[in-house]
Amino acid sequence: MTAAETETDLSTGERPVTTIETTRSVPEKTAPAVRKPSRITALLMTVLPPVAVFVVFIGIWYFVSYVLLSERRRFLLPPPHAVLKVGVFNWDNLSEILDGLKMTTIVALSGFVIAIVLGLVFAILMSQAKWVERSFYPYAVILQTLPILAMTPLVGLWFGYGLSSRIIICTILALFPIITTTLFGLKSVEPSQRDLFKLMKVGRLERFWRLDFPSALPSILTGLRTSGGLAVIGAIVADFFFRQGKPGIGRLLDVYRTNLETERLYAALIFSSLLGIILFVLNTVITQRVLKNWHASARD
Repeated sequence: MTAAETETDLSTGERPVTTIETTRSVPEKTAPAVRKPSRITALLMTVLPPVAVFVVFIGIWYFVSYVLLSERRRFLLPPPHAVLKVGVFNWDNLSEILDGLKMTTIVALSGFVIAIVLGLVFAILMSQAKWVERSFYPYAVILQTLPILAMTPLVGLWFGYGLSSRIIICTILALFPIITTTLFGLKSVEPSQRDLFKLMKVGRLERFWRLDFPSALPSILTGLRTSGGLAVIGAIVADFFFRQGKPGIGRLLDVYRTNLETERLYAALIFSSLLGIILFVLNTVITQRVLKNWHASARD
């Protein structure tokens, strides 16, 4: 303290209030280092939950087959080992199911590819011109709301009951999600980014390829994952109605249902669901590869 600070105020007889600032060196607290799980631990955390759910599902299946159903009614839900014995380990039955699955895969992929092309083209046109959106988008919504079971016989009357009609049904089912997600992504670009491109006098086509389309990719890929499963459903539903040409998995399901061959029926159901799962996984892998380095939705 200085001498002025220690002197008594002569006019009042009081000592002035002195302020002493003390500076304490407080050590900075560092956040504890977060240990990343090992690869084995990460793999177990990824694999164990679905495996546990699968084990519980199989247990419930056995419980229903042997406890809730009498032996006379067990044909309604045969146990898993009976399904594997008849539908998988019997080569004649398995080859028939695989042939039907191959045909269904061809139909589903054909309709899926056509839906991708048509959906992207219509969504891009609608995003570039408001009058195109007002003209075509209501009909896309109407097409989606029409009952597919009511449309299928009409498609058969117009285009026959062969392969082309099955592909048309797949395309109709898979089209709308691609249109709506692509249009949403193209219209969700940040206005500030568009203003920046306008200030730089970037052309409309170049702005689309360098800004609009990359920004819409997460939405587009999400629509593709949804449409892939719908294409499989469309192929199976169309197979119930269109009975010309090589049968697919849908017609086999109808035959097994009619003959009460429930073991083969459940085996065909499992393989048809595997087809949808494979398409979904492929779309997911593509999404992660495309978006991994720059979008948060694809990061671990």
